[in-house]
Amino acid sequence: MIYQRVIDNALWGYVQPLGGWASYAEKVRRAEATSATQRGRLSDPNQPTPDSVNSATKFEADHRALAESDPLQDLVNSPESDIFADGEPDESTLTPVFDRRSFVDDICFGGTTFEDCLATLSRLLARFAECRISISFTKSIFVQPPVDFLSHEVSQHGIRANPAKLAAIAELPFPTSTKGMQDFLGALNYYSRFIQNMAVYGAVLHQLKDADFADGGDLAAAKSAFAELKTKVANAPILRHFDSAKDVHTMLFANAWALSSTLLHPHDGLLHPVRFCGRVRKENEVNYHPAEKEVLALLHILKVGHTLFAEKTIHVYTRFSTCSPRSHYTAEQSASPCCSRRTT
Repeated sequence: MIYQRVIDNALWGYVQPLGGWASYAEKVRRAEATSATQRGRLSDPNQPTPDSVNSATKFEADHRALAESDPLQDLVNSPESDIFADGEPDESTLTPVFDRRSFVDDICFGGTTFEDCLATLSRLLARFAECRISISFTKSIFVQPPVDFLSHEVSQHGIRANPAKLAAIAELPFPTSTKGMQDFLGALNYYSRFIQNMAVYGAVLHQLKDADFADGGDLAAAKSAFAELKTKVANAPILRHFDSAKDVHTMLFANAWALSSTLLHPHDGLLHPVRFCGRVRKENEVNYHPAEKEVLALLHILKVGHTLFAEKTIHVYTRFSTCSPRSHYTAEQSASPCCSRRTT
């Protein structure tokens, strides 16, 4: 989406006109003022022109407007506004307000202290002023301990799912049709990052057909998976914020039909979850060796969080230690026989 790219560019500042945003914004303001004055003069029927003393028709006004160049259009099309270049950009121009993207126009940020929040807010407002992006103060929340953001509760401790919505999901009865089961799984899908091994239990429910809900259908396994998912929803943990300064740990799990991965961070000597992810295995992956299945689980979390793992050391916890070094990986056996470490 173009709007998403505009906001990202404002937050990160990785694409800037020559001279920087502040200088370019001032030139745009001057060009807009000149253009407005020019349009007002051309639309004034009492303003004398070379062709006519009193040209009041819209056609003639548009014709005169085309005969004179628009200052704003000239600035936009000039090399001064060309923000694309070949090769890698100069690192000195990479001035992000904070190392985080927005979700379209929803922006959430925090700080360790009140002053940190105010400093980030000042940088954010200054950047938006330079990029000519307006915000609604009536829809904004500033410097609050917990913030409701996209149906999540964000605080200094981490991110958690909306408790009221999770409570409503946990109280749902077992569906009586395939459509009802699909609605239940759809409600869970948005909060899948909070549910460990969701793909493992959800795969059983995804396979249900209309015949399974008829009289005589075997729903024992489905009801067991449904009850387990509701328990996990009720006990959904608070996920820690990803910290680029901390080591990255991931725990893998795979069974006959699904893959599961957990991203963790060390806090106070313990590993705390940052997010859960997983997927159902494909048909061509059914006969894979158990170690290969866990490699698929590792590849899945690397794909999900690839923007977070650049130049990071990843500690991988697996039941197998058969990983060997590759061209872009160096594997190192740890003290535990069930834990290996990879550096990317």
